[in-house]
Order: sequence, then structure tokens, then C-alpha cells
Amino acid sequence: MLKGKLIHPHILQVLGESGHGSGILIADGNYPFVTRGNPAAARVYLNFMPGVLTATQVLDGIMSIIPIEAAHVMVRDDHTAPPIHDEFKAMLPTVEFHQHTRFPFYDLARGSDISLVIATGEQRVYANILLTIGVVPPAN
Repeated sequence: MLKGKLIHPHILQVLGESGHGSGILIADGNYPFVTRGNPAAARVYLNFMPGVLTATQVLDGIMSIIPIEAAHVMVRDDHTAPPIHDEFKAMLPTVEFHQHTRFPFYDLARGSDISLVIATGEQRVYANILLTIGVVPPAN
């Protein structure tokens, strides 16, 4: 049995195989997972039922395991950000955020560097976040 905040074996495997610059997509329940994610990326479906698990719950687990150097989020076509972005930023206060409208965000999520796509049961719209894995500094 694993002990820690994140214990999902497939997610741990993919994160262990990913490296600096790899991308992790955490997507809401409306996201087109099959057509708008890198076809070679591992897919994990955590959308058990509406609202379970949420994007912020999944982010909490992911950020306990990997360093995050950047985050890309989806904004409305008028470039306004939904309220969940404030939650993402509060969870990742030192991370640089980049905003993209829907189709440019989809293009990023299909990129060859995306190693993991996680489907959540998140019901809030535009609750998608694409994380770039950072560097683990030497212990010295």
C-alpha cells in the first residue's frame, strides 16, 4: 500500500516517466478528452460522478508530487477568467500562469510534450489547467 497524498498507481507511473518540460492536463467534465489531448498521452479517468473528483482536488494531489514551473488555463472568448482560476492561482502562488482561449488551449493540450491527461468530474466550466513539470534541484 502506498502512503502519501497521491496514491494512484497509474498517475504515479506516468509522472515518474515524465520529466522537465512534460505537460499534465487536468480537465473538467466538459473537456473533449479523446479529441483534444495528445493522442500518445496516458489517460486517467477520475470522473467518477458529477463533481467527484474536482479539478482542484486533483491539482492538490499532483502538486504534492512534482515541481510545477508554469500553468496554462482556458479563458472565455472575451478573455475573462472564470472564478476557478483564482483558486488555481492561490494553490500555485509562485507559478507563472498563461491564459488562452478555447481553441489555442486545445492546440497546446494536443502537443507532443503532454504526457498525461486526467479527466475529472469537475462541473465548473473552463476548469482546465495544463501544467508544465519543473526541475527538481540538487539536494546540495
